[in-house]
Amino acid sequence: MDDSSPDSVQRRALLAAGALALGGQALPALAAAAPQGAGAPKVLRYAFPIAETSFDPAQITDLYSRTIVAGIFDAPLEYEFLARPARLRPNTAAAMPEVAPDFRTFTFRIRPGIHFADDPVFKGARRELTAADYVYSIKRHYDPRWKSGGLYVLENAKILGLSELRRRLLDARRPFDYDAPVEGLRVLDRYTFEIRLGTPSPRFLYNFADGSFTGALAREVVEAWGDHVGEHPVGTGPYRLKDWKRSSRIVLAKNPGYREVRYAEQPPAGDARLAGVAAQFNGRRLPFVDEVVISVIEEPQPRWLSFLNEEQDIAENVPAEFAPVAFPNNRLAPNLAKKGIRMVRYPRADVAVSYFAMEHPLVGGYTPAKVALRRAIALAVDVEREIRLVRRGQAIPGQGPLAPETWGYDPKFKSEMSDFSRARAKALLDLYGYVDRNGDGWREQPDGAPLVLEYATSPDQASRQLIEQWKQNMDAIGIRIEFKTAKWPENLKASRAGKLMMWGVGWSAGAPDADTFLALGYGPNKGQANHARFDLPAFNALYERQREMADTPERQAVMTEAAKLMIAYMPYKIHVHRVFTDLTQPWVLGYHRNIFVREFWKYIDIDLAGREQRGAAAA
Repeated sequence: MDDSSPDSVQRRALLAAGALALGGQALPALAAAAPQGAGAPKVLRYAFPIAETSFDPAQITDLYSRTIVAGIFDAPLEYEFLARPARLRPNTAAAMPEVAPDFRTFTFRIRPGIHFADDPVFKGARRELTAADYVYSIKRHYDPRWKSGGLYVLENAKILGLSELRRRLLDARRPFDYDAPVEGLRVLDRYTFEIRLGTPSPRFLYNFADGSFTGALAREVVEAWGDHVGEHPVGTGPYRLKDWKRSSRIVLAKNPGYREVRYAEQPPAGDARLAGVAAQFNGRRLPFVDEVVISVIEEPQPRWLSFLNEEQDIAENVPAEFAPVAFPNNRLAPNLAKKGIRMVRYPRADVAVSYFAMEHPLVGGYTPAKVALRRAIALAVDVEREIRLVRRGQAIPGQGPLAPETWGYDPKFKSEMSDFSRARAKALLDLYGYVDRNGDGWREQPDGAPLVLEYATSPDQASRQLIEQWKQNMDAIGIRIEFKTAKWPENLKASRAGKLMMWGVGWSAGAPDADTFLALGYGPNKGQANHARFDLPAFNALYERQREMADTPERQAVMTEAAKLMIAYMPYKIHVHRVFTDLTQPWVLGYHRNIFVREFWKYIDIDLAGREQRGAAAA
């Protein structure tokens, strides 16, 4: 960007005011003093295994950045923390939105009196949240400038006029016009906005319970910071960014201007532990902790040791290699239980996959020979061994793309996705001409060209163990495989650009519906959810059909047929659905995981006296 632009001039003024040191350094203006009164601040400490990428809802696609952003930006709705099955409720909305019977019109009314966190951009004024902020924030996903990875969700819903506006301005090579009137997204008054869709979308509201996607940004903040807005998040949520060292440490501090919100949760019937949590906390003002300190510790061993050394309060998703010592047979180890450590175990609504780039000349394509190659590779993957040796039993084999804990998943569904048969793999390869033609022990392509797979990976220990399995599996059927190592954010960027042949990733649901997993194969989602760039008309038609249906047995049948096409053409080898186990120190109070609530920290408390007593005893 030109340094003489208005954005840059204002940004330099903010820098001079001490609002932000760009490049991932400290944020001194936000480093507020410790809370006064009751003593030391309550600090919740835990670690991410993968670094963040950005703090701009319009630009991020990874789980870890989304987790941070969800605590800073507010969506209109949220999920009840303790409820199961998942239930929506108002967040910044004054009530649940009005939904037309045909699921095409949605009217949101925002509660008056909610304010953004103080920021120099607002020049000392308290900036109220309005309906226009949500309309602007939704439009940002359509602005090509931000390269939104979540645009496909909104485009699939067909908000009237927005995609057309985007295309028109792109064709004219003009900047996105945020003030252009759009039929499907309108501000009705200061606190009310309306969304109109071109097709029915019975589950459209789920998108508005994710602050990392539809959280509200103030337009003046975005315009002031321009391309650096991802380094300067300003929202209305319970926390604000206090300190940040890229790929190393993130500190969130309680937003002093956060509105009055009380803990008001209804536990599932029959859950005595959560009933006790609700009884203890209901009525107390949120959030409980003053700061959340998140370290990025990519290697499993130091991450685990930091918890054992009481440097972390939570061990989220205990690394699989430590499962046998931490919870043998999935029961908390006696030595840990004696220390007062607690265990919470829960299935993830996710899939761990390896994808094949469908536009790549070697592994892509829809001809029988190409399909046979991918299916043979998939048949040679020993998933049970992977679960046993690498994942240490903390997963179940994936039968297809649909994941547990979401509507549409059928636990009785069985397919060849989890089959392991090197004999069948070799027979398929032989049948379609993938044979060793020069006697060097490795198979070539049917035309005699080399057959060498290239699999993207990361430098962490877990990734190294997984690619070791890949090497053994491919060696066993005579296929050479090479590995291209890069940091996860670099692989993500390359993947979205279609530059990788194969890559292994996890995909998690942000809502309790399996549509998000079918979205991995929807053609128009290429470069967004659809990293494989799969594009099959028959699948696309089924995906579009189920998207407009209510949750009925008929929709379930359509989703199953779509899943079967993904299994047959094999753009993704579905490995597993993961099971996570979290451990907490004895001074962590009220811990629970709702997999659709990213910013769980606002519901967690710290017993400072208990932590201090433990520290004194250890000394």
